Amino acid sequence: MPNKILIVEDNDNNRRLFQDILSFHGHEVAVASDGQEGVALARQLMPDLVLMDIQMPGMDGMSAGCQLKADPATRGLRIIALTSFAMQGDEAKFLAAGFDGYLSKPVSTRELPILVKKWLEATP
Repeated sequence: MPNKILIVEDNDNNRRLFQDILSFHGHEVAVASDGQEGVALARQLMPDLVLMDIQMPGMDGMSAGCQLKADPATRGLRIIALTSFAMQGDEAKFLAAGFDGYLSKPVSTRELPILVKKWLEATP
């Protein structure tokens, strides 16, 4: 049975690239273009993994991720923060906020499936 992955990313090119790579590797992929849509889809689909862009208009990824982690129904979701504005201390900040991992962009197309597999296999 394929793993369900939700990609929440406002950049259309990144969204399509992540979707293509992960679909090619056998995952069932859903996409959302902003935080609000991402929260709604996460609640509906209960994916095995959420890749959450942090810098998005409207509801940003930090707010969306924190909202999902605060909800008893979705707090167990594995959420990975994605950001292109990587700063020292960001990983610690996202982990402290409840995210399960961190990935800076640009994302290596070779590394992404390996990291996704690692996150999916991690003990919750």
